[in-house]
Amino acid sequence: MKYMLIMRATDEAVEAYKDMPFEQVIERMGRYNEELIKAGVMAGGDGLTDASEGFVVDFTSEPPLVTDGPYGETKELFNGFWILEVSSKEEAAEWAKRCPLGPGSKLEVRRVTELEDFPQDNEWIQKEAGWRAEAEAKAK
Repeated sequence: MKYMLIMRATDEAVEAYKDMPFEQVIERMGRYNEELIKAGVMAGGDGLTDASEGFVVDFTSEPPLVTDGPYGETKELFNGFWILEVSSKEEAAEWAKRCPLGPGSKLEVRRVTELEDFPQDNEWIQKEAGWRAEAEAKAK
């Protein structure tokens, strides 16, 4: 099973990180990532740039409207993510609790859907399975 850990921050967390040396932040995250890798559960993950570098595509109108960041409240933004390959929801929760985030930070943990979660007789699900098999073959 794959789970995504989505890193979220509040204004409190943003302020706390301002007082922490950046090298310390990198070291703490590096140690956590190393633990995940050594345990064989880290399937991916990255941090994200500041929201001011991003944009939102709003599909309320036609054509969709593109708006530059920053956008939303701090609590609505996410700063990075991990994808973990684990055996259960409980194992994902255990790894999430070990993340070196401070007060005001939160991790939203969501299971990543798999092809098996969808109707197997659907034309697009069958195509998706084929595309994934092709990509896997090319990667080898």
